[in-house]
Amino acid sequence: QVQLVESGGGLVQAGESLRLSCTASGIPGAAIAMAWYRQAPGKERELAASIKGGGITDYADSVKGRFSISRDKNYKWVYLQMNNLIPEDTAVYSCTMVIGGRQYWGQGTQVTVSS
Repeated sequence: QVQLVESGGGLVQAGESLRLSCTASGIPGAAIAMAWYRQAPGKERELAASIKGGGITDYADSVKGRFSISRDKNYKWVYLQMNNLIPEDTAVYSCTMVIGGRQYWGQGTQVTVSS
């Protein structure tokens, strides 16, 4: 069951930027951890970026320096700013949040980067 709502995916050219958004506005409580995962065709899902209590962030080596994860002050929205996109970033991006001891997932949004 889809419980987080994502937006912002699309088709861009290499070098361009996209900003993904994800909200848990329909779920009571604040998220204690948030993350973006991605899954490219034929590959396993991997963690792209995460943000935890205190604003501690973590990034996959392949996106460091290009992607930035952030959240709103109410811990209901999480964002992924993706700059200088490359074709290897093409994947379905899914957000996840831990709220009230449960992990929620979004439906995924397609990001396609053409060369």
